Amino acid sequence: MAVTILAIESSCDDTSAAVVRDGYILSNLIAGQDVHRSYGGVVPELASRAHQANIVPVADQALRRAGVRVEEISAVAFTRGPGLLGSLLVGTSFAKGFALAREIPLIEVNHLHAHVLVHFILQKGREERVPQFPFLCLLVSGGHTQIILLTNQLEMKILGNTIDDAAGEAFDKCGKVMGFPYPAGPGIDKLASEGNKKAFTFAKPSVPGLDFSFSGLKTNFLYFLRDRLKEDPDFIVKNKTDLCASLQHTIVTILVSKLVRAVAETGIREIGIAGGVSANSGLREAMVVEAKKKQWNLYLPELGYTTDNAAMIGITGYYKYLRKEFTDQDVAPLARI
Repeated sequence: MAVTILAIESSCDDTSAAVVRDGYILSNLIAGQDVHRSYGGVVPELASRAHQANIVPVADQALRRAGVRVEEISAVAFTRGPGLLGSLLVGTSFAKGFALAREIPLIEVNHLHAHVLVHFILQKGREERVPQFPFLCLLVSGGHTQIILLTNQLEMKILGNTIDDAAGEAFDKCGKVMGFPYPAGPGIDKLASEGNKKAFTFAKPSVPGLDFSFSGLKTNFLYFLRDRLKEDPDFIVKNKTDLCASLQHTIVTILVSKLVRAVAETGIREIGIAGGVSANSGLREAMVVEAKKKQWNLYLPELGYTTDNAAMIGITGYYKYLRKEFTDQDVAPLARI
């Protein structure tokens, strides 16, 4: 009998619902929230209110586009955390209500775990190329930067973590100083392709082992611009493409160098990237170059699966369903896991 999962993702400012059947994605809808652009970041209260308005129609459309009736749903998977508590509460409440009404299992999913498992999503008519185990994945987003070792879809170990800020946060904070709207990453990526990545040199913090640090880079970038603007008030305008290229090159170099070290220490050559920053063209290009040089089997996620989406929750829920890893109705969302 087919296993059909209705998945709900509401960890931040995107309301998403997806339907996954036997590991294949049937639908994946996302409702964004442009209101946050005016504030330079996500406003938790506004996010949770928007989720309340979006959750029912998004889930309804996910089922309709998948051509699946509610009676066919085997279980409901939802993001328990980490994320914004108010946003998580909306998704958790909807999932609990749906599961209770249909008397079907409820499956909690770790948002970060799900980002990594995008590499196991199958699509009809597409090449079924998935990582073999053991598998190393660089997870890079606005809130997290980690190197993760997977021995199967549900068993993973964090080998390296950020000790302060995440790479995505570095992009956003440095971009804000240059006048980019939130989120700044895509804008920096676009201009970086037009600039000289060696025009300016920024700090690359020395952190032992496989851990990361980006707070020093943010501070160095801020002070660099402060000093240059004293000399020339139009410095940013005149050098924006080179600033973007140099900043992106610095962040990408830090990320890739740590991953190279992880590969050397583990001997694993099944390598992937995931998370919002995995959409960055500079990082993707650097990974392709390194993979060819080091003979890695490289897995790059489709751009649609790099940001928060319910498909990743659905595929994680599918594997947890196969192991009957269900949760109770008294489950509560967690801002930190």
